[in-house]
Order: sequence, then C-alpha cells, then structure tokens
Amino acid sequence: MARFAVLFVWVLTVISVVSVRYEPNWESLDTRPLPGWYDAAKVGIFIHWGVFSVPAVESEWFWWDWEGVKSPAVVNFMKDNYPPDFTYADFAKDFRAEFFNASEWAEIFQASGAQYIVLTSKHHEGYTNWPSRYSFNWNSQDVGPARDIVGELATAIRNETDMFFGLYHSLFEWFHPLYLQDKANKWQTQKFVQSKTLPELYEIVNRYKPDVIWSDGDWEAPDSYWNSTNFIAWLYNDSPVKDSVVTNDRWGQGVMCKHGGFLTCSDRYNPGKLQKKKWENAMTIDKQSWGYRRNTRLSEFLTTDELVATLVETVSCGGNILVNVGPTSDGKIIPVFEERLRELGQWLKVNSEAIYGSHPWTYQNDTVTPNVWYTKTKISSTTAVYAIVLDWPSSGVLRLGAPSMDGSGVVYLLGYQQQVKFTPQTSGGVAIQLPVFTEGRMPCKHAWVFRLLGVKN
Repeated sequence: MARFAVLFVWVLTVISVVSVRYEPNWESLDTRPLPGWYDAAKVGIFIHWGVFSVPAVESEWFWWDWEGVKSPAVVNFMKDNYPPDFTYADFAKDFRAEFFNASEWAEIFQASGAQYIVLTSKHHEGYTNWPSRYSFNWNSQDVGPARDIVGELATAIRNETDMFFGLYHSLFEWFHPLYLQDKANKWQTQKFVQSKTLPELYEIVNRYKPDVIWSDGDWEAPDSYWNSTNFIAWLYNDSPVKDSVVTNDRWGQGVMCKHGGFLTCSDRYNPGKLQKKKWENAMTIDKQSWGYRRNTRLSEFLTTDELVATLVETVSCGGNILVNVGPTSDGKIIPVFEERLRELGQWLKVNSEAIYGSHPWTYQNDTVTPNVWYTKTKISSTTAVYAIVLDWPSSGVLRLGAPSMDGSGVVYLLGYQQQVKFTPQTSGGVAIQLPVFTEGRMPCKHAWVFRLLGVKN
C-alpha cells in the first residue's frame, strides 16, 4: 500500500509537469515541482561503500586524513601496520566484495520499510563503483571486485523490491591532478569538470537511470565551475529520468540549503521545526562515520529508540530521513546495522499510516507533553492527526495540549483494535486513557502512535 500511494502521487506530478521545460539557471530550475513519490516516501537508505572500506578506520575520509591533513592517528596507524612504500591505491586490490550479494542487500533494505536507496557511485577518493569509461583502472571492474556494483544493486532493487533507486556522486576528487590544476587556476579552467565530473554524471544517468542524484563534494568551487545548472536542466528536460528524478542541493559553493530539488543543508540536518522547502536528514547509524569502521564500539551506534525518534522528528517537520549504513569491504551489512534496519521496519509495519504520504500538522510537537510529535493525512474525506509518543506515560494518562477535540471525536492506538477513551480538557487539549497491556503485548516497542479523528484545529 505504501508503494501504491507513492506511485499514485508520482503519476499525478508527471501529468502536471510534462510540457514544461527548464532553463539552466536556479530561478527556473527551482520552479520544478518535486516529483511526488519523493515526499510520500519519507524513508531512504544511504550506502557508503568504496576503497575506504578496506582500511575501515576513522571514516570514509581516510585517504584525506592520511595524506591531506595528515591526522596523527591515521599517519601512525599506517606507520604501524603497513610498509613505508604503501599507497592508498594499494588498498583497492583488497576491496574484493566477495560476499556482496545484491539480492541480500535488497531484502534487508526492503525489510527496513525504506522506499528508496542511495548508493555511493563515487566518493571523494575518485574510485567508481561501476566500470566508468572516465576512471581508467580506478573502478570496480578494473581493480578490486571485477564487478559492476552499481548495476548489480540497481537490478536487484528494481526486480526484487518496490523501492526507488538513487545514486550519490562526488563532484570533486581530493587528489586528482586535473582538479588540483583547476583549483590552482582559481576555477578559471574546467579540465576536470569537462573530462571527468560531467561525463561521469551523464554516464550514470544514461546507463542506470537513477531516481535520485545525490550530489556532494561541491563546496570548494562555484556552481558555474561545475556547470551544475546546465546538467540539471538536461536532467529535468531531456534525460531518461526527467519525470521521476529528484536532486539535492550540493551543486556549488553557496548553493546548499538554497537551491535544488530538496535541501540537505548539512550532514545529519535535523532542524526540529517546520521548513519552507522539502528537506532531507541524511544521517548515520554509526554516530561518527558514514563508512564502515572496524574499531567502532556498540555505544557508538544509534539505538533503535534513537533511530525511530530521529525518523519521527524529521517527518513531523516535513523532511525525509536517509539512514546510512557502511558495508564491509567484503560486502556484508554487519549485524548491528541489519538489526537496526529490521527493527525500524517492524515499527513502520505497525505505524506506516502516520509516516508514508503524511504531511506536517499545525503543530510539530506537543505544547504540554514533551517528546510527542505530530503528522497528518487524509482518510477518505477526513483528516487524521497522528500523535507519535516517544515515551509511554507511566501515569496511565497521555495529556496532549495541541489538539482540540470534543466528545464526537475518536482516538485509536495504531496496532490496537479498540477505540481509546479520551476526555476533552476545559483548558484545551485532551487526556487520553492509555490501554493496559500485559508484558510483551504492546503494539510496538519504540514509539506509539495515536490516530485522532475529529480534531477541530
């Protein structure tokens, strides 16, 4: 049902914009309606995977930390564990992906309740997870797995799940000589853009037809250097995904949080209040890193309670959540990531109607009880308001100050078959009498959703 709702909204959007063409400037590009599937989807999975998954220490910025800023921790790690002549490129042969099974990944991501995924096609290290014509001997076919990672996962997602498929792509590369030359020329030349960045972007769009282009690595140079608006105009007007594709806001210095299909504003962006434009909270289950870390500790992973809370806060304020996992170099989603994703999916099975296709309500959180967040949706001709409660009240009564209801209203607890008693308060709001459950019989474990019908405000 969630997939059907997402597709229905998308079809309506396509019908409404089919005759429009966009000019290569932000004033025009920003008028394009966001394809409806994206807002309805709410939940996505981010996957950071590359050569950085081999050392798997510190983060996916390992190469930069080692040879860019020369972080003492990383420099010493290399001195202690590798010979003096070892280079970052030498890690690539051990990026073998021998246990990578695209169908297994697809099943885990589908079980999470996500409606779309975004895979790193290329991170700032420049290594492409597809056999790019523009990354000779630094791609997943020529060195490492000898496989088309992007192609395999795209096929599995489309053939075996109901999810949309997206790709992350870094505009820049830390140590590419042409990029460094353009940088030294103060962006007055575009050798790197013309021979590397743009050809790669056109290649992945034409070959894999992603529904999301998640751009990054833009911040050092202006969008005019990247030719961003020309590429996006082609993407919206003439590409094979012109009707379905969505883009983010990382297309040049000063563009982020201002332009693009949806806003990211920063990593782990979670403003806690309603935003004027559609936005996304790209965040990590590992609190410190996007790539896999061999030396991480259990305390450094989000709990399922924290993950669900982040989802609820994000959706209540009009955002989507993009939940990141970092696979191992051999291609496994480690058990703690898998557990968190499956538990998120179990929660969404019970409470999906408050999330997928929902919209922000008049209030985002409650005025009386903390850790209560709101969404709303239409059920036939009736507006349903959902109060999502992160902490089950020990008093047996849930007091809500935001919704105004009289005795004609109805309250349900999702996953519980009976109506729930409530009392309108003379000072405003309602007092909900909580059902009593025996141990292990609550509808879900992490947050509880009350559907309120007949809300007057």
